[in-house]
Amino acid sequence: MNTEKQYIVTVNAGSSSVKLAVFTASDLQKLFEAAVENIGQPTAQLITEGDSKPVAAPDHTAATAMLTQWLRAHVADEAVVAVGHRIVHGGPKYYKPQPASREVVEELRTFEAFDPEHLPIELALVETFQKSLPSAQHILCFDTAFHHDLPTCSRLLPIPRHLEAKGVRRYGFHGLSYAYIYEELRCVEGETAANGKVVIAHLGSGASLAALQNGKPTDTTMSMMPTSGIPMSTRSGDLDPGLMLYLTRMQGYDAEKLHRMVNFESGLLGISETTADMKKLLEVEADDPRAKDAVDIFCYNVSKTIGAFAAALGGLNTLVFTGGMGENAPKVRARVCERLEFLGIDLDDVRNQASERLISVDGSLVGIHVIHTDEAVTIAQQTNKLLHGGGYESN
Repeated sequence: MNTEKQYIVTVNAGSSSVKLAVFTASDLQKLFEAAVENIGQPTAQLITEGDSKPVAAPDHTAATAMLTQWLRAHVADEAVVAVGHRIVHGGPKYYKPQPASREVVEELRTFEAFDPEHLPIELALVETFQKSLPSAQHILCFDTAFHHDLPTCSRLLPIPRHLEAKGVRRYGFHGLSYAYIYEELRCVEGETAANGKVVIAHLGSGASLAALQNGKPTDTTMSMMPTSGIPMSTRSGDLDPGLMLYLTRMQGYDAEKLHRMVNFESGLLGISETTADMKKLLEVEADDPRAKDAVDIFCYNVSKTIGAFAAALGGLNTLVFTGGMGENAPKVRARVCERLEFLGIDLDDVRNQASERLISVDGSLVGIHVIHTDEAVTIAQQTNKLLHGGGYESN
């Protein structure tokens, strides 16, 4: 245990996971990371560098206790100068990083209806870590920040306009990931690539796409809540509003049943009726037509969105795949790209199979990249900046 250096810890809580990372406060070098995955399931596991083991994690409280014990084995409490917390939804008011004051946390609780799957859990964890690390400063970093200044045509929803005053708008999510990818693209591929016409496909269990031009987001698939957009592992993505009326009037669905359906019973799981795991679906699709349907529908929607965003951007220079599927599923990338040759997309099969950073052919009109995302780095950077009195702009 090192007690001389100072550290920044990042906390990233999902609906079924909690991830911690430890950075040196002086130069933001990531030292350690750990996670508890599959919380509330028999398959729950504690994952540390180079190791994973089954654990009993019935809820986020139990998971956090395990991670706190792991953290204290690596750094002393008093050496942690700040904790950066990922907050998925800042509601209509919060988008710049904020100190986790009691007033801010309480006001965020009034926005829990904007994201009932994440906000209650995340705010509870903020308070838990404030108690376990009381000498550290706690900073809230918002996933919606990156998209805050979307143009009116993509921000405003086509419903009665007075609802915008109540916070009803397109917010967009995965913003911490998109911010990381943009910076990585700028640093490695250069300003021209990063500031051109870019589409980023963040394809994980939660999946979304974003269009960027001149380094600024111009559109994104997720809207007011993370359920919207393209189909995901268990989330439906966009649906006909009339379907909701039909299900309530004719099938007896209430709000809670609708909520469960669109968040936990749809997407890859709903279509295949077997699994939400893309890897497993790809393994059995040759013999299971429902699995093939799930893969095909997912890839079709990603391709269709890239085409739509290319139209919105007036062209396409760069396509980035990231997230669990985006980084690790060559078959998904190939199926997405095969429909997009008309845009100048030309995939190199060998590079794609190897998941190299550049997977387009040399001389392709569109550069296609596979970039590993790291939200913890963005959280640490934003926390450190606020810690030292720096202002913050979403991009």
